[in-house]
Amino acid sequence: MNIANKYKLIFSILILAILIIGQFSFTFAAEINSNKIKGFNNSAPEFNLDMIIVSALVIIIIILFLLEPIPVDVIALSIPVILVALQPWTKVTPDNSLSGFANQATITVLAMFILSEGVQNSGAVQILGDKIAEITGDNQNKQLTIITYLSGSIASILNNTPVVATFIPMVNNLARKTKKSPSKLLIPLSYASMMGGVMTLLGTSTNLLASDISARLIDHPFSIFEFTKLGIIVFIFGSLYLITIGHRLIPERIDPEQGLFKEYEVKSFLTEVVVQKNSPLIDQKVCDTLHNSKKDINLVKIVRNGKEIMEPLNDRYFKSGDHLIFRTDKKTLFEIIEQENLNPLTKARVTQKKLEEPQQGQNLIEAVIPSDSFMIGQTLTQVNFAERYDATILAFRRGEELKHGRMDKITIEPGDVILLLVTESTLDRLKNNNNFIIEEEEDTTPKHNNLDIIKSLTIVLGVIITAGLNIMPISIAALGGSVIMTLTGCITPNQIYESINWKVIFLLAGLIPLGIAIEKSGTAYYLANQLLEITSDLPLIIILTVFYLFTALLTNLISNNASVVLMIPIAVNAAQQLGANPFAFVLAVTFAASTAFLTPIGYQTNLMIYGPGGYKFRDFMIVGAPLQILLAIITPLFIALFWGL
Repeated sequence: MNIANKYKLIFSILILAILIIGQFSFTFAAEINSNKIKGFNNSAPEFNLDMIIVSALVIIIIILFLLEPIPVDVIALSIPVILVALQPWTKVTPDNSLSGFANQATITVLAMFILSEGVQNSGAVQILGDKIAEITGDNQNKQLTIITYLSGSIASILNNTPVVATFIPMVNNLARKTKKSPSKLLIPLSYASMMGGVMTLLGTSTNLLASDISARLIDHPFSIFEFTKLGIIVFIFGSLYLITIGHRLIPERIDPEQGLFKEYEVKSFLTEVVVQKNSPLIDQKVCDTLHNSKKDINLVKIVRNGKEIMEPLNDRYFKSGDHLIFRTDKKTLFEIIEQENLNPLTKARVTQKKLEEPQQGQNLIEAVIPSDSFMIGQTLTQVNFAERYDATILAFRRGEELKHGRMDKITIEPGDVILLLVTESTLDRLKNNNNFIIEEEEDTTPKHNNLDIIKSLTIVLGVIITAGLNIMPISIAALGGSVIMTLTGCITPNQIYESINWKVIFLLAGLIPLGIAIEKSGTAYYLANQLLEITSDLPLIIILTVFYLFTALLTNLISNNASVVLMIPIAVNAAQQLGANPFAFVLAVTFAASTAFLTPIGYQTNLMIYGPGGYKFRDFMIVGAPLQILLAIITPLFIALFWGL
């Protein structure tokens, strides 16, 4: 079991224990305090069969989200089907179950992915990366400050996930050029983009989903700048923490002085051998021999008469005197040498300089797997990676964990990093493929012109102004902006489909009807009443903080969107029973669901930087816990100040 899955299992057990203990606590407290509780409506219905079935369904979905035995988007798509199948108890009609697909939040998120892609295509964000390098030089404090404030500011307008995807290669190259560890910059990048995402309605899909739920429950959708003043305060406090304290808690997991060859520890797994005159490999195809073998061995390149031969190798024939560079372990190497009559060159060390041939376009690169890659949940064998991309796989990294053997059997997860030896044509293909974030290359800035930048930014600004002035709904304004992006050439029709993170779209479409079931079945009202049985004697600000903390904990375990769907109906019902301001409780849940700092699995931007930073799972807890506590104090206080309780 890898480290990430081990922690997922631990947290799964923890959340289940909390749910079970919480239910017993509710029941026990209700018996003790039934005659003492005042200040809220204590006439909640009995826990009936409808509530039992919906609660059981919610718990099962939480467990599935935690353990992911099947992809999350498949789980989400099954929810509407299950809700309709259980309609007598869930109260969800077929129209309700499909409402997530036609929901304004879903449509707006879809359009924002397209708008973000158009801005990225223009090269505007990449140009900023070059400017950062010019301004900061090798001063890490300046790098940290500018990256924190810049990524947060951009993420307030564009969706924070593509912002992080764009910044990762820029940050990594900046760190390596200035001989600084990228580990010191990547967690601040993710955290800053998360906090930037709560400054406007457009910053994250969570805000849009929360706005839709708020409109349905209390007839109060968010305007585009509804909570900007609170978001700015959260961002200021959070960024000051990152710049002054947080970055000091981040260890240098990656040594920038090492280079990729040493960093991935591949030297001991690479060997050079010579094909002997009587070798059975002679005149045999690579695909019929080594690549067809069940042994864990990978042919990296062939050197014939001083000429380098790289991918694609499958149709190449072995010749006497060929020098072969293998990736394999020692045991397998000895077996191959004996079986195929190969001569190991024990004095010939395979170095990065020997492996790379920049003049021939052969380079080592890192490819990060983003959260919307089609490869998620599949193995390298299942996606036919080596043949599809003409690339040689040398090593695999997930967080701190490095793998060199049996990599073809590893199930790919978001944030995984693959070390590849590629040709120039393969590098160009990978750079233009949204299924990868290419980290290590000398020049990551695409060709651009000022007109493209002006067009894309003007379109985004037009969407913001149109929605901000209530000229038309944000969903229609964003769709209109997407159409204009296409008509003006900022994005091609084919890129539209590639730019959309369909996993997020399906997740929203599946979760929205689940929220309806929680509300219509009376489950939200009952759970809110039970929670208030324990907390109603406490000041309102403390109850608000409890909702914030519980939502933050839940978000660190499951998706932010799922947390909003589960918690907002409960929070609204609690506020209504207390006679409190329900909008204040909606905001507390929304902000908590968008700021999950404790684990790499709670938010997709954390997953995206988990591998590139070489982090240990506990690094997020050490750096994130003080920030989580700080915002749990700041956010409820300013919600009370601005909107009242």
